[in-house]
Amino acid sequence: MDQGFIIIEGARQNNLKNLNLKIPIKKMTVITGVSGSGKSSLAFDTIYAEGQRRYIETFSSYARQFLDRMDKPNVGKIDGIPPAIAIDQTNPVRTSRSTVGTMAELNDHIKLLYSRVSFLVCKKCGNKVTSDNPESVCDKIIPLFKNKDILITFPVQIPANFQIQEIMDLLSAQGYTRIYSQEDTSIEVIQDRVIATNVNRSRLIEDLEAAMKHGNGKVTVHCEESEKIIKKSYSSGLHCADCDILYREPSQGLFSFNSPVGACETCKGFGRVIGVDYSLVIPDENKTLRDGAVKPWQTKSFSECQDELMAFAAKRKIPVDVSWRDLTEKQKKWVLDGEGEFDEGKWYGVSRFFKWLEGKSYKMHIRVLLSRYRVYRICPACNGARLKPEAFLWRLGDGIGLTIHDVMLLPIEKALAFFESLKLPAPYDEAAEMVLKEIRTRLKYLTDVGLGYLTLDRQSRTLSGGEVQRINLTTALGTSLVNALFVLDEPSIGLHSRDINRLIGVLHNLRDAGNTIIVVEHDPEVIRAADYVMDMGPGPGEHGGEIVFYGKLRELFLSKDSKTALYLNGQKRIEDHNRINLPGNNSLIIREASEHN
Repeated sequence: MDQGFIIIEGARQNNLKNLNLKIPIKKMTVITGVSGSGKSSLAFDTIYAEGQRRYIETFSSYARQFLDRMDKPNVGKIDGIPPAIAIDQTNPVRTSRSTVGTMAELNDHIKLLYSRVSFLVCKKCGNKVTSDNPESVCDKIIPLFKNKDILITFPVQIPANFQIQEIMDLLSAQGYTRIYSQEDTSIEVIQDRVIATNVNRSRLIEDLEAAMKHGNGKVTVHCEESEKIIKKSYSSGLHCADCDILYREPSQGLFSFNSPVGACETCKGFGRVIGVDYSLVIPDENKTLRDGAVKPWQTKSFSECQDELMAFAAKRKIPVDVSWRDLTEKQKKWVLDGEGEFDEGKWYGVSRFFKWLEGKSYKMHIRVLLSRYRVYRICPACNGARLKPEAFLWRLGDGIGLTIHDVMLLPIEKALAFFESLKLPAPYDEAAEMVLKEIRTRLKYLTDVGLGYLTLDRQSRTLSGGEVQRINLTTALGTSLVNALFVLDEPSIGLHSRDINRLIGVLHNLRDAGNTIIVVEHDPEVIRAADYVMDMGPGPGEHGGEIVFYGKLRELFLSKDSKTALYLNGQKRIEDHNRINLPGNNSLIIREASEHN
């Protein structure tokens, strides 16, 4: 066995004609040829299938039961094949939970970065919330109140089972006899009066340390200026001293919509909720209530609801012979929302009718009925962001910074610019720097393959086959795999010609990392970038399955049998098809197209 080649003997999968060949490892080989000539049969159904099958066979029998069984390809023998990864154009994603960010494994890194180095903004006052210690507070108050007389105080809460005098006695026993202010539930105790100078720094730190100890981490500094008291509050925890709001330390789960810790409680992390669309319930606003404005009640099954509407409307003097459009907002609200429960003998309204139907949704015909009148809407609680409100209090960047959802809404090329300019706040550890470096690298890969226009929040199921393939390609690059076999199916599909060179650069990086690349491709730029070219043919179907040419690119131009060579060197070109002349206006007119973007 030659360790430098994948050796294939007797490949007969589909229309392959008993092929024998050697494909060099750690090189980029492009397989081209006319459609139906056997390119995919060789690359995917033979080489990839055998490489994946052998790799899976190295797992235990327990692990293999969770993986798809792969049949052995119709081939005599394959030697020297590395573990194989196929990157094709199929988009297997159907769930709306999957986004570009989760697919490229960027969300995991970004939420880790936010949990370690983001800063907190108070939800009430909008100011930064920081954890202080005696030294940091001292560093703030000396320049703020330089050479001025300040008063250091701390709060003491009065427990419900204690009297104020009992607390005062306990404080006196510890030497605290001066009280700044007193309320029903708390006492502001004076720690010390001192002049804010660097000479008194050690005394200030001791006072602040004692005040924080007895004030449960809270301390307040008072200073009289021009007959006005200036008050500054500080806290040792994530506590906004001005608003008296305590916050929790962030976790990775807080920034993940796939975790119950961070997912919006209303939409459960989907970003959308399903509800009744009243424009479908009342499709024709020119109809009256008597003529059947409420569409679902015009069937035999629910005609009783229409009769009850007429009866209750007569009692409440709601006009039933006036078109829905001309009813007042109050009258429309009565019809839709009702006035009480059915069991109470009150008019239940359209909304309670559908709520009752949802309780019967175990019946197939009820589910079909509900599907006609329900529609997905942006979640009103999170406005489509999928996360709990607490997640948006944490920010990264200069100034007010960006929330994690702000970052997800940026096009990838702008997200890359943001993270490249991001300076981590001190103190940060080496792990945070590594995470930031990984984010920059993966975003650069996505930009390099021409996906800089996508947002990280874009749902994976809305992507084209070419976009999915290039994301999978960058994911493979990001995981730094080596000694693997990558089989790609026309990765240039859907890519603008200006971005082909970027794609080629990514493929070369993957090859230079020590991987073997096999690409099924028609694009001339990708063919010219290959180390070896294989031209399948000479025709499609039963006329194909043979290797017309296999060798280096410069040898391809000398081949007299390869049709690909004739087009690459300019001897042949694709002529425009004759236009079909139609009578009248030769145009296809499209108006108001608004699908997706």
